[in-house]
Amino acid sequence: MDKKFSKALILVVAAATALSMASCTKKSKDKVVIKGSTTVLPITQKAAEEFRKVEDVSISIEGSGSGNGIKALLDSSCDIANASRAMKGKELEAAKEKGLEIKEITVAYDMIVPVVHPSNPVKNLTLTQLKAIYDGQVSNWKDLGGKDENIVIISRDTSSGTYEVWHELVMKKADVRKDALLLASNGAIVNSVSNNPKAIGYVGFGYLNNTIKPLNVDKVEPTLDNGKSGKYPVSRKLFMYVNEKTLKPSAKQFIDYILSAKGQAFVKEVGFIPVD
Repeated sequence: MDKKFSKALILVVAAATALSMASCTKKSKDKVVIKGSTTVLPITQKAAEEFRKVEDVSISIEGSGSGNGIKALLDSSCDIANASRAMKGKELEAAKEKGLEIKEITVAYDMIVPVVHPSNPVKNLTLTQLKAIYDGQVSNWKDLGGKDENIVIISRDTSSGTYEVWHELVMKKADVRKDALLLASNGAIVNSVSNNPKAIGYVGFGYLNNTIKPLNVDKVEPTLDNGKSGKYPVSRKLFMYVNEKTLKPSAKQFIDYILSAKGQAFVKEVGFIPVD
């Protein structure tokens, strides 16, 4: 072998070895995985965006529904489970069987607001009327002070925490009409209702915008004050769940950030109700 070539090869191998050793000794960026509620998603995204500016932490966020987030926490495939409902007894029992130490953290308050197309003249519905719409007893807007048009029912799917709360507080655990359109996110409901003058749906308070019309429930307006006081009939807490046994310092730091004054300001900024 040519001596010059041999020397060059040795130098290349030495450089590669040094680079490999450097990469091994360099501390890799910590990663926090968050899964769950699409309702809690805007809070998490906004806080993560700002948190990354001050901390060298990678945050992966997935909005697939509260049930899926809790399942991921039980399977140890996420660090934080976002949920727009409290964990169920069977979920807590499953966690106990796996030796997990579940901690519930309230990060905000919310209201589930029925929404219609801006052209719909209806402004208020009672809880009784909402149940009658969703279980099929009432099927025409004219019976509620609206136009002579069939009501198009839009609901969240059953993996949603929003669906769970609606199912309990509004439906009293009755089934939703079989021809209801079931959607996987708040954003999908906003899009559907904004494009259909006959439709009714329900979304978290933070998703209200000028493409849809929020309805008063039992003559109570969906405002921040009415939500925080619990006066609004369909109010709830928003949670983050963790397993304290395996909770990363960076995940705890992120939750503490959301609960701080700055984090709670983001909660209000994206349209939800701070806990302080």
